[in-house]
Amino acid sequence: MKKSILCMIAILLTFSMVLAACGGNNEEVTNDNDENGQEANEEQNNNNNNNNNEEEENEVADGEPQSGGTITAGMYSAPDHMFNPLFYATAYDANILDLTFESLVSQDENLEFIPSLAHDWEFNDEFTELTFYLNEGVTWHDGEPFTADDVVFTYTSIADPDYVSAGGVRTNYASTLLGYEDYVEGNADTLEGVEAIDEHTVKFTFAEPNIKALADTSFFIVAEHVFDGVSVGEMPEHSTAINADEIIGTGPFNLTDYQEGEQYILSRYDDYWQGTPYLDSVVWQVVDEAIMTGMLQNEELHLLNRPGGVPAADRDDVEAMENVEVLELQDLGYQYLAFKHHHGPNDSLTDKDTWEPNEKVQDVALRQAIAHAINRQGFVDGLMYGAGQVMHATFPEASWAYNDDAPIKYDYSEEKANDILDEAGYEWDGDFRTNPDGEEFTLNLDYPTGNSIRESTAPIIQENLEAVGIQVNLNSPREASAHFERVEENDTDMDMFLAGWSLASGDPDPSGYFLSTHAYNYPRYDDETFDGLLLEAITAPDAFDQEFREDKYNEWSEYFSQELPILPLYSQNVIYAHNANLHGITFKTHQILNDSHLWWLEQ
Repeated sequence: MKKSILCMIAILLTFSMVLAACGGNNEEVTNDNDENGQEANEEQNNNNNNNNNEEEENEVADGEPQSGGTITAGMYSAPDHMFNPLFYATAYDANILDLTFESLVSQDENLEFIPSLAHDWEFNDEFTELTFYLNEGVTWHDGEPFTADDVVFTYTSIADPDYVSAGGVRTNYASTLLGYEDYVEGNADTLEGVEAIDEHTVKFTFAEPNIKALADTSFFIVAEHVFDGVSVGEMPEHSTAINADEIIGTGPFNLTDYQEGEQYILSRYDDYWQGTPYLDSVVWQVVDEAIMTGMLQNEELHLLNRPGGVPAADRDDVEAMENVEVLELQDLGYQYLAFKHHHGPNDSLTDKDTWEPNEKVQDVALRQAIAHAINRQGFVDGLMYGAGQVMHATFPEASWAYNDDAPIKYDYSEEKANDILDEAGYEWDGDFRTNPDGEEFTLNLDYPTGNSIRESTAPIIQENLEAVGIQVNLNSPREASAHFERVEENDTDMDMFLAGWSLASGDPDPSGYFLSTHAYNYPRYDDETFDGLLLEAITAPDAFDQEFREDKYNEWSEYFSQELPILPLYSQNVIYAHNANLHGITFKTHQILNDSHLWWLEQ
């Protein structure tokens, strides 16, 4: 049944934003849970019984895989130190979680869903029910068995009434389930939409036919027994999200030690269900971008992943290294300038009754003038050495939802910016302009550290905007974790902020970030037409027709670029690098951290 369903819906399953808060080069993250799995059930079942000391068909042909050894992987910013998958928000934390936790399904190089913790699945005829059959013999890092109850617990936690107020933002994974509204409002004791049929069978029931059901059920699974007696509201501060020896997943490695802000040590899990990993350990080290090249050359770094990757300025030097292999791919994320449309309390992220409009950025003409005033192509050409693209909408070129003709394109033009501002009533008063009411106004811009290119864009944006008379107060940058905490807290002094969004690969639906009712709507943008187009694009039965969805996303992209709730800036190519002695890495369009149990170090 699985294969026939894949054939029916594979064309619907390409790129998407799924949550995260800045995953891309921050990043706020989406869920790139492309964990381990095989092309067919038979292959996977065989692999489950084979130890990795035996030769695998897909091994790199550089000799027999060797067991043992430690690799050091680099990232430019420290994790937010949130190792509970239900509450993580940055791509830096995801670098650790991708090796320690897994999902029911993964994706292959063609972005089709394949087995992971579930070995098979089937839909009912109406696409309102999805039943997963789980692999037996999977254990958590503490030796306890993985069961359907863990799946139920994970999705029930996301739907918990206290989830959002505790800092959870991935409500989109549960919001389509039957009974979600009653459960999240506290009117039901159980979440009707997810049910353990037996220890190794779990059924999801959706309120409506769900065209992106596999994407919605692809979130990291957490262990129920680990959180025994811990309420959802207490989870982010509990030791099970913080202490290394209490981070319990099913992945090939588990977090065993860390020096916060410096390095994070993951040790192999010998009883991993797909076979003991070859490597003894993987160490994530927080490195300064300025010394990364020398560390690769001296073999102090074995792997450089996103966010960031090799800086474009260092690409030629790194490619010349005989001991390093390089691969450049377009990033599935992008950087953006966000406008804070509403302020409001952090504990009411989705309660629009508590929102107060930020009058400074309500004027569409102002936002359009800002789009013309910022030299985005200059960022790509100057700061990125051409290794990137200006973004005019939120869909990458590789997505079937991308249409180059759909969005309005704002070319860099001080003249156009000035004309728009003049017509809208922003008059010059000395060095800067007043607002249409004749009052002096200043836009406050916040941005994080950790990404050198993004850091460099902040003062340029200030300079570009002040050139057309818009006064900008550039706040001192904060570490990424502190910056995004400030974004989430919805500080009333914040008018604009820089961030990145990491795109996942399940479906192009962008509602996880842009729908006004979702927790990840950090700009607090609220527009009925905007929401309506997003919902129409995923509502059955029309949305089972890809052409219908393409049309809706074209409409949405045009409306998006007209209204500019955020201004997409650029997508930066990711330049991956790894030591030539590190083998077994599978490069996919969206992920390289999958199948890490097959990585091995030639010693």
